Parts: sequence; C-alpha cells; structure tokens
Amino acid sequence: MAAEEDNKHALEERDTNSSNPPGSIKEKAMDGDEKYDETFQKEIIDVEPIHAHDEDEDNSPIEEVRLVVPTTDDPTMPVNTFRMWFLAIAFAVALSFVNQFFWYRKNAMSLTPLVVQLVSFPLGKIMEKIIPKSRFFNPGPFNIKEHVLITVMANCSYGTAYAIDIITIQKLWYGQDIGWGGGIMLIWTTQFIGYGMAGVLRKFLVYPPSMVWPNNLANISLFRSFHIADTNWTGPTRMRWFVYCFTAMFIYYWLPGYFFQILTFFSWACWIKPTNRTLAQLTGGYSGLGMFALSFDWATIVSYLQSPLVVPWWAIANVTVGFVFIAWILVPAIYYTNVWDAQKFPILTATLFTKDGELWDNSLVLTPERTLNETAYAEYGPLYMASFFTITYGIGFAGLTAVLTHTALYHGKDIYTQYKRSREEDMDIHGRLMRAYPEVPHWWYIGVFLISFGLSFATIYVWPLQLPWWGIFLAVALCVIFVLPIGIIQAIANQQPGLNIITEFIIGYILPGQPIANVTFKTYGYISMTQCLTFVGDLKLGHYLKIPPRMMFMVQCVGTLIAGLMNLVTARWLMETVPNICTNEAYPFTCPSAHTFYSASIIWGVISPKKMFGEESIYHPMLYFFLIGFLLPIPFWLAHKKWPHIKWLKYVHLPVILNSTGMMPPAVPLNFSAWCAAGFVFMYYLRRYKHDWWAKYNYITSAGFDCAVAIASIVIFGVVMGSGYTPDWWGNGGQGPNGMFDNCPLSSANASNICAEC
Repeated sequence: MAAEEDNKHALEERDTNSSNPPGSIKEKAMDGDEKYDETFQKEIIDVEPIHAHDEDEDNSPIEEVRLVVPTTDDPTMPVNTFRMWFLAIAFAVALSFVNQFFWYRKNAMSLTPLVVQLVSFPLGKIMEKIIPKSRFFNPGPFNIKEHVLITVMANCSYGTAYAIDIITIQKLWYGQDIGWGGGIMLIWTTQFIGYGMAGVLRKFLVYPPSMVWPNNLANISLFRSFHIADTNWTGPTRMRWFVYCFTAMFIYYWLPGYFFQILTFFSWACWIKPTNRTLAQLTGGYSGLGMFALSFDWATIVSYLQSPLVVPWWAIANVTVGFVFIAWILVPAIYYTNVWDAQKFPILTATLFTKDGELWDNSLVLTPERTLNETAYAEYGPLYMASFFTITYGIGFAGLTAVLTHTALYHGKDIYTQYKRSREEDMDIHGRLMRAYPEVPHWWYIGVFLISFGLSFATIYVWPLQLPWWGIFLAVALCVIFVLPIGIIQAIANQQPGLNIITEFIIGYILPGQPIANVTFKTYGYISMTQCLTFVGDLKLGHYLKIPPRMMFMVQCVGTLIAGLMNLVTARWLMETVPNICTNEAYPFTCPSAHTFYSASIIWGVISPKKMFGEESIYHPMLYFFLIGFLLPIPFWLAHKKWPHIKWLKYVHLPVILNSTGMMPPAVPLNFSAWCAAGFVFMYYLRRYKHDWWAKYNYITSAGFDCAVAIASIVIFGVVMGSGYTPDWWGNGGQGPNGMFDNCPLSSANASNICAEC
C-alpha cells in the first residue's frame, strides 16, 4: 500500500502556479568532492502541508527541500559509465532475487534501495581505485550522479512483480500453468504500461515545486552524506551520524530479530489474564487489535508504511485518526455486537469461512474450467468474511471515491492551470537547473505504452487468463482516471491509495465466476498506476539531483526488464523445488501475501461482488460507502472555505484518513500504532521543539535505521539457516507454524476459543 508538513509560524501557502517569470540562474560547479555550504532556516515551524516562503529564486519554496536538496549542479559530471552499469545491473539481479525469495516466507523481509545506496558507495570507490582510467570505464572519482542511477535501478527492481501473484495462485490453487512465456509476458506488460503514462504526468507531478515526494528526501540526505561535505556545521557530520545510527540499530536489532522476539509484539496487557479471549483479541499484537501493545522493533514500524521519518506530521495525524477510528472503535463495536455473525470468526484475519465458521474450501464450488459451479455454491455457500476484513473493504470503497472528490475540490484549479503552462514557467531553482539537459521525447513514452499495450492483447489471447480484449481497454481507462489524483496525494503525503478494490469490483460484476480474469484485470489496472507513480517518483529524485532525464529513462527500463525476469525465475524455482509450498507443512514458505491474493480472487472472482455485496447479501450495506466517500470531503471543504481561520480544517485529508487501514490485513494494528507513535516523536515533537537537530539529522537517522535492519535481517537469516537454531524460551513466544510471538494465542480465537488459523 505507499505518501504528504510542519512550521511554527502560520506561513501563507505558496501559489505554485504563480505567473511570475523565473529569475536568473546562479549555477555553481560541483563535483563529488565539493563542499556544499548550507545555511539552515532558523524559523520556528507550524504544520503546513505545503510551506510558504518569501520568493527566493536560489532555493525551493518548500522547507524540507531547502534543508536537504543541493541547489548546485555540474552538467559535465560523467554518468554513463561502466561502473554505474555494472553495479546497477548486479544489484538489480540481487535485489529482485532476494526479495522474491523472501516474498514466499511467513515473515517476509524486503531489502530496500537504501541497502543498495549504502553498499554501492564503497564498491564504487573500490572500482574507482582499481580500474584503469578511461572515459567510460573509470572517468574519475565515483560521483553522486552515478550513485543515484544505481539506486534508481534498484528502486525499479526491489519490489516483486504483482503478476507473480497470478502465476502463483494459478499454478498452486487453480491447477493451471501459463509457463515461462506467458509468465514473462504477463510480468513485463503489466510493469511497462504504466511507464508509458508517466511522460504525460511530468508537468503535473515532477516539475511543480509543491510536488515534494517526501520519500526521496531521506535518500537525498544519505547521498549528501557520502558525496557532499557540509561546512558551518556543529556536531557530528551527516556521515558520522549515519554510522552511529547504523551501528546502534544493527547491534540492537539482534534482540527483536533473534534473541528476544517478543519485543516485536510486546502485548503486555494480554498477559494480565492470557485465558481471557476478549482481552487477548483487543490487546494481542500478533493477531489481535494491539491496544496498549508496544513494539520495540524498527522493522515492525516500517514494514507496511515505510519510515515515518519521511512523512509530514499532518499526514501522520490523518492516518492516526483513520486508524484509531476504524481499528479501535468501529471494528470492536461491530465484532462485539455480533454484526454479520462476527464472533464465529477471528477478529482479524483474511481467511474465508463458511456460515458455520469452518474454513472455506474453494475446490468444492469450481468447475473443471476454474469457474463458479452455481449448483455447488448454492449447496455449500454463502461465503463469510471476518468483520475486520469486511469493514476494510467498505472503507476502501469510500477511500476511492473520496480521492476523486478531494482532488477536484482542493486541487482542481491548480491542475487546470498547470495543464495550460509549459515546462519553462513557474520553476524553482531545481527546475531551472534541469534545463541544461535534453528532456526525454514524448514519443519514447508513447512507444513504451503502445508496445506494452499491444503485447498485452497477445498475452491474454495466447495463455488461459480468461480476460476478453475489451478488459485491457477498461483496465487502462481506470488507471488513467485515477493516476493523477492519487499521484498528487502520494507526492505531498507519501501515501498511495490503491486501485485493487475498485478494479476487482468492476470486473467481478461484469465477469462473475471467473477468478483468473478478475485478478488479471486487477493487475493491469492497479499495477499500471503503481508502476507509473514509481517511475514518476524516481523522476523527481533525478530532478532534485540533476540527473540527465534520458539516462534516468534508460536505467529505469533496463532495471524493470531485469527484475521481471529474475522474479519469474525465482518464483518458478521455489514452486518447483519446495515441497508443499504455501502450506503450513512448508513452513516458513507459507506465502501470506499469496493467500490474501487468493482470498480476493475467491471473493471478487469466484463468488463475485453481486453475490458478496448484492441485495441478498448481509454485506450489502458496504456499497453505501462509495456514496459516503464521495460526499464526505464536501462538508470539510465548505467548512474550510467558510472558516479559514480554523487552522486544523485545512489539514483534514479524507482520502488519507479513509485509506489509512488499506494494508490490514496482512498488516496488523500494531504496525500502525507503532508507526504513528514514532511519527509523533520525530515529525511533530522533535521538529517543533528540537528543530535544529531535526533539520540536520532526521532523514539521515531514517536511512541509518532502515539500512541496519535490512542488513541485520540478512545476517540473522543466514545464522538461522546455517545453524538451524533459534533460542527457544519465553522471550521468543513459541516457534514453528503455530507459534504466537506475543505469548497471546487467544487473540486469533473465535467465540468458541478455537484458533481458526492454527
């Protein structure tokens, strides 16, 4: 599911569409060894989503950008070098293999581009020393632009291709195999269609200074630590602070990661009376609602929402409001009043059930062609969901329509104005410096789109994916409708509402009873948007650090091609070599993400939304959430217009609030509560009251913690696999497929105190 700030004096929001012409450019030569003299802003700060500042053509109007992003450039710095391509391709292969490997595991781990950012620097410096000098092979010092391009390729490679979900459930649960050809075509076409759309969005999501893309700021802070020395600096340097944070977290992580795993889900309230089911359901951290539970594990904090240190406080506050209302107020109210026979099932699970609380056996309602057998379903059904799973679908419906209304009300005028402007207008210093480089021609993007779009038809016709030709047109049309409003939310809030629910909902109504068609349509619609915004986010990183756009384009495309191939190789290798993969017998290869995807294919594909949410269904009221979400932003917008002096009204962001729980399940409430708490400490308290420290070290702290946890996880995994030993004591809560790492096993029980998932 991933993306929006703070100032102590109420500064006026800057109009990013000002008609003032750009001023003169003061260019300063910079190479990898130059010292950059940064003067930090001393003003006390409040909580603006977009900061105002006196017009200053030599810097960004956004405070976070001013504090982190250099305003200098050297257009002669070499970027298209052998060492860049060698390291970028090597890391693309490594990351796509490792993350796909871990994707199938119970406790999945994901290596992020921050790890590549860290490891590639010393390797680049080594290549600088040992390779003979050459314009292509070794043109001089390993520089920041080479480093950025290596990291960008890693960013295109580290996420597992969503189409792997289709390949996995089709092979393991539906008894179909589209083979190597169908697999690679499905992966590449779903990954590249969105890239073709990115070119159109550059003038809306890359060039405007207000489109911050906060997640990039942590990366830039780390790049600066490696390549740009700071002067007029008191206290540890950025690089030294990074080493401090990395070392401390690497050593500490052995406690929650290996020796004392109960620190991950510290459900102390549950231990007051472990035999009390209600107490366990409310306070259990591992599979309950996590009230009063704590986590002392950085990996738990950043697992699903990324680092809270790169998300502005106003966005964290909105997520907190949404999470508390949905997970800790609405869900318990529904569960303990037994709405939808909720107490027959665990309070938090993505598993599906019969009306008697038994696990759903999908094979009993399928025909040999893997479509719904209506007669068998009439005898075996209906299908039931846990109350939490049900309400998250309803909230997801509301969040989707709220995106459209909110964007039209709050950003409609700006979008229209920006549409009429050319790239040369309304630039900050970073936009003006980027004029030194040729832009990527539009026909490059159009070519990528048309090739991918055409090959998509070949894919659905040659292999058994059940989707008719018009399904591709409809999926891409949905992406086109939603990609800009969702892109704006991600660019300013670092949160990305997904299209997975609406895509599977629409095709489920049109093609009921066809699960493979459903998930194929969902992937072409949802992932096209996600890939588009991933591409655009990387373009903004290149914009900030003055990377030639054509090199960015080539690196992103090559990285995606490599990653798709490695994802498929790894997935098929595991499915063919691990006995009973995706079952408890294959622990730890139990595939939690694939199980959630499979459950969705049953709900929306096999059974269909008409049966699940139609007038005959007990879940029919969930459809009203579409209307609720569409209308809900309107009163808040009107109130803000009528009472502009009430400051908190302008920070109410309904799409962020409503989409706050979109990752649950498989995420658990403790992931969110720990994330919100950490965000309050760093993005509100430290920023407001320790601003000088925050300005220097906040983003580098995030980078150090993330890198340390990722590398420590690899080392711990190697230790466990090599020795076969994990400390077996109370502090680790229990081992094996049925272990509860919080010593709170009744948190996943139903009303009969039977653990439905064990």
